[in-house]
Amino acid sequence: MASVSECSVALVVGVTGIVGFALAEALKKPTARGGPWRVYGSARRPTPDWFPPFLLDGFIQFDTLDRDDTTARLSPVAHQVTHLFWVALKLCPDEEVNIKTNSTMLSNVLEVLTGSPSGSSLRHVTIQTGTKHYMGPIGDPTHAARLGSVEPPWREDTPRRPFPNFYYALEDVAASYSPKITWSVHRSSIILGASSRSLHNMLLTLAVYAEICRYKQTPFRFPGSRYTWEHFCDASDAQLLAEQQIWAATTDTANNQAFNCTNGDVYTWKSFWRVVAEALKVEFVPYDDKEEPFDWVEDMKGKGAVWDTVVKLNGLCETKMEEITCFNAANLVFNFGFQHVCSMNKSREFGFLTNVDTLKSIPAWIEKMREMNLIPRR
Repeated sequence: MASVSECSVALVVGVTGIVGFALAEALKKPTARGGPWRVYGSARRPTPDWFPPFLLDGFIQFDTLDRDDTTARLSPVAHQVTHLFWVALKLCPDEEVNIKTNSTMLSNVLEVLTGSPSGSSLRHVTIQTGTKHYMGPIGDPTHAARLGSVEPPWREDTPRRPFPNFYYALEDVAASYSPKITWSVHRSSIILGASSRSLHNMLLTLAVYAEICRYKQTPFRFPGSRYTWEHFCDASDAQLLAEQQIWAATTDTANNQAFNCTNGDVYTWKSFWRVVAEALKVEFVPYDDKEEPFDWVEDMKGKGAVWDTVVKLNGLCETKMEEITCFNAANLVFNFGFQHVCSMNKSREFGFLTNVDTLKSIPAWIEKMREMNLIPRR
């Protein structure tokens, strides 16, 4: 095995989330670009039972919001880290609080990595954000009347929206260390992957919903609008995100650039819903305008006990429905009044040519979650 001095050394902050998990897997492949990699992973909580310990050379548990805790826990390896992969976030009800919270988290880690008494090896900072960069605070009714629209497909050179956004703050923190340290920003769409530790896991949310429907003997209905059912959307496979982030971190021409990262195709929610239903082995229910309005979020309230029963009956990893689902966020997506599509042209022009068939990735990730014992085997 190569010594630390001969390795690229990654610190993945948020390693137990959807993309953090995919990054750990990708970095540990023998063929990983820029490798061999020594990989440290961090999270606020201990690693869950499903997380394979062999993916990390070390796990560091600390609270990035606590400067003293970050310094104490991270300092022993800070001088080794050559690449920071930031896939962590904390969401608060107020965007100004989001800005302060998330920028403080990133700044605390960067201060330790760049201020080590043994010297700093940090060369590149990778930041993951998302399409809220283009949409603005669509879930905030106080801004709804002023939002307007950015015509899709969304491109990286689109000016920032005139609204508070913690994604902008994260970009500015990373860029403030330039030119000594390079950076890249990766704007994802709806992420498809496997983890019980992500704030927004669309597939796990739909799997929980399907199991509740099965248990309650109710139809697996699409809870969104006719417009969304019929119009285009895109998604980001977690493995694709990991590959693009590693590519940008190890490609000089990609330094100090922001890239959209989607699968490179589009789908309708009608086609997505059909594939999900088939993979989860529930009946596909076509959209029906004659049905009574369906308040999905309200209907799922109080269903935590049903999920507890599903977990117990099937011997699953112990999870709480409220911690592994994102009904509110998904409901927002299912009721978009615009086509959610990003351009991947810039990424291709810079040399990242990987793409994923979204409708094929859905059953693969659902099977992965079965293997991880997060959802029942059917």
